[in-house]
Amino acid sequence: MPYDDPVRHPWEIPLLVVVVALTAILYMSALLALMLGAVSVWLLIILLAPIALAIARGQLYGSQQVNGIKMSPTQFPDGYRMVAEAAARFGMKTPPDAYVVLGNGHINAFASGHGLRRFVVVYSDMFEIGGQAREPDALSFIIGHEVGHIAAGHASYWRQLGQFAAQYIPVVGSALYRSMEYTADNHGYCVRPQGARGAMGVLGAGKYLVTVVGFDELADRATTERGFFPWFVNLLSSHPVLTWRAAALRNRTRHGSLFLKPSRIYRDPHYP
Repeated sequence: MPYDDPVRHPWEIPLLVVVVALTAILYMSALLALMLGAVSVWLLIILLAPIALAIARGQLYGSQQVNGIKMSPTQFPDGYRMVAEAAARFGMKTPPDAYVVLGNGHINAFASGHGLRRFVVVYSDMFEIGGQAREPDALSFIIGHEVGHIAAGHASYWRQLGQFAAQYIPVVGSALYRSMEYTADNHGYCVRPQGARGAMGVLGAGKYLVTVVGFDELADRATTERGFFPWFVNLLSSHPVLTWRAAALRNRTRHGSLFLKPSRIYRDPHYP
């Protein structure tokens, strides 16, 4: 797998096709049931999903417009520059809007959209790793990850509507979400490969202890942590478990594991 391209995880599109097909079957079945006179809460949830999703996306964007601090050359200029850098790296014509919201100790960031708009939201605590915690590369990786979600089409209304059934299919749906996270990680790596270690550290230990996390120890445990439940936790998770995720970022010769733990510990002498 090349170091310099934002590669999509190979399982993402096949899993997406399965989920979209199941969503279509679910929706057509709901329509048929309604035509036959059946009425239930679940039928209404399914049939109103397109409207509910549009409202939810619009409300989320509106919340950022009135409550978020919009990144600009004068407000959070480092974050603004990182968003623009990532967008340019992925060939986007214009960078997405980017907002900072109050984190209250939470470490998080996400990407979404409304209509033709795409935007990134970063919790305020994330900026501590660019300042007091002295890991600006980690922040750049995380922002690249979120812009990568947009570049890969994950924030599209039609994409999200087509994935509606994923939340009701534990194994297939969660695998699709994990493949999307690996895709976004590949994008983040293309923007700032040296930030991958710090990004995993802050996700594992927080904004102030990120510098004491041993990235190689974390990645090694993807192979050495054995048993049914570590595997089971990953199987049902919407994000790759942190040890597997770190191993995938260290071993750039293959894509991140979705179902089976890495079989061997990998050391890359060229890893930054």
